[in-house]
Amino acid sequence: MINLFLILGIASFIVTLLLIPYWIRKAEQIGLLWEDMNKPKKNKIPGSGGFMVALVFILSILIFVAYRVFALKSQEHLVEIFALLSVILISTCIGLVDDLLGWQKGGLSKRSRLILLLFASIPLIVINAGRSQIGIPFVGSVDIGLLYPLILIPIGIVGATSTFNFLAGFNGLEAGQGILLLSSSALVAYLTGSSWLAIIAMCMIFPLIAFLIFNFYPAKIFPGDTLTYAVGSLIACIAILGNFEKVALFFFISYVIEVVLKSRGRLNMHSFGKPNTDGTLDLLYPKIYSLTHLSIITLKKFNIKPTEKRVVFLIWLSQIIIIILGLIVFRSGIFIK
Repeated sequence: MINLFLILGIASFIVTLLLIPYWIRKAEQIGLLWEDMNKPKKNKIPGSGGFMVALVFILSILIFVAYRVFALKSQEHLVEIFALLSVILISTCIGLVDDLLGWQKGGLSKRSRLILLLFASIPLIVINAGRSQIGIPFVGSVDIGLLYPLILIPIGIVGATSTFNFLAGFNGLEAGQGILLLSSSALVAYLTGSSWLAIIAMCMIFPLIAFLIFNFYPAKIFPGDTLTYAVGSLIACIAILGNFEKVALFFFISYVIEVVLKSRGRLNMHSFGKPNTDGTLDLLYPKIYSLTHLSIITLKKFNIKPTEKRVVFLIWLSQIIIIILGLIVFRSGIFIK
């Protein structure tokens, strides 16, 4: 299994490295270009690069399935894997449509996104994924029956997919956050006895690392909703199928805070900063509407020039701290299996 993991990881990394330059050229040819908002000179950068990441991920999973079926003669978890793939495919398509409609022109309406993402949750609903037993403080374990697949699974898929898209707009931010959250999810899945889910997570992590090479400051390509929707829905799927929803929700604290901050502006305010000629950033609005805005203020308070790279590094650092705290808080449930 370790050999398969290494082969899949290295292969998906290399294939993504080869595909991204091709996508950059094609995006430039068809005019799929977006402004790089956090720079004084707003150059046009190719968008929707997450499509290549999602494509490599899907191919890697299919190779993983083929290995299990033909080499190991095992069909264990096949239903769950194909349900997960269906969720990712639907989410990716929704993200691509939103990208093609143009985020600067509004893209899909908020209501349309939520309705379409509800459809993305159907594959996990119909296979009755996860466990309907939940722990309630002072009560204990309670079996909520059909409420879990009919209510909690849609909330999980829609919530994770849409909120992962909120904290975005800085070079490398989304891809880096995806790597951190999926790596921590893979670790929890492995420690709780779901090594197959850990491999699925890694099939997305390696393409994301390759993509980050092109997406980090100064970005040569943007991920688009195509990537954020795919990664967000994958995180939710792994948490549901691995039965560690509480841990995943803790890891998602940054995004819960982001939703609260964005809600102050009725979800209409952007995460961008206001670029200065020297490469530093100021607040785009009088108030704080994003963790990126909070990061700009924090850096200033410590007399550190708030550049785009430093804002991204600070958010990554805070995410790492949250993950470590989550592993500590839930250590009894993670390490006992």
